[in-house]
Amino acid sequence: MNQITILAPGLIGGSLAKALKANGFTGEIVGWGRRESSLNKALELGVIDRYSLDLSQAISGAEVIVIATPTLIAAEMLKQLAPLVNEEVIITDVASVKGNLLSVAKQAFGTVPANLVLAHPIAGSEKSGVAAAKADLFVNHRVIVTPTEQTNPQALQTVKSLWQSVGAELVDMPVDEHDKVLAATSHLPHVLAYTLVDALAGNPEQQNIFRFAAGGFRDFTRIASSDPTMWHEISLANRDALLTIIDEFSAQLANVREAIATGDSENILGCFNRAKTARDKFAQMLEQQQR
Repeated sequence: MNQITILAPGLIGGSLAKALKANGFTGEIVGWGRRESSLNKALELGVIDRYSLDLSQAISGAEVIVIATPTLIAAEMLKQLAPLVNEEVIITDVASVKGNLLSVAKQAFGTVPANLVLAHPIAGSEKSGVAAAKADLFVNHRVIVTPTEQTNPQALQTVKSLWQSVGAELVDMPVDEHDKVLAATSHLPHVLAYTLVDALAGNPEQQNIFRFAAGGFRDFTRIASSDPTMWHEISLANRDALLTIIDEFSAQLANVREAIATGDSENILGCFNRAKTARDKFAQMLEQQQR
């Protein structure tokens, strides 16, 4: 492969570029973005080899185009790429939501492009921007690939090989299932963390609340330091799946509230015991994966 173009090399796109270079990629990595200052930073850090503010120039000669923009902008990028690329150029992404991108792709290309391979690395940080990019960000982390019936097998294998070369583990998953799973495991926790911190920040006792917050509070709310713009876009892009899991959680929270209000010790303890058992099992799974 002679050239990969990364659209918006920030934390994820920049980390992919650094990881590829660190693992022997000898081709050219070209960056595109709307802010020249960010692209200059990526160039200075050695993340990319050159850049262009012109999309058609940036993708010229690329065998693979990686859309690493925020979720809603990624949909717009598909529209802009449709008249610019042929079926030999592989288009992939790193977005946290897939259903909206698949819908836009159908509209923009007239069908689901065979050269489109939607992917999602389950890795990140509460930090953002290319300065936070790390070459080892994807090592032993899963990347979910969501091929369709129309996906070209060679394009799929190319994208998988790209991620495997930087130490990631590959998982295939249907688009709908991906969005439901991520709504529950990633999008809902971020909504809860943001909402909790926002609620407590408006409490008259906020000074003491934050002053005496223990490690559990810090751990749970750490993700509220993530990029608000990015997560508000994810929330809108995955609206249906996120609303479903919010409603399910709200119903469970209402049950626990009722149990506390009525002194229903059995239901409170039952909920907490079930949660502990499930969390311990999850921890064991993580430990086994890391061995």
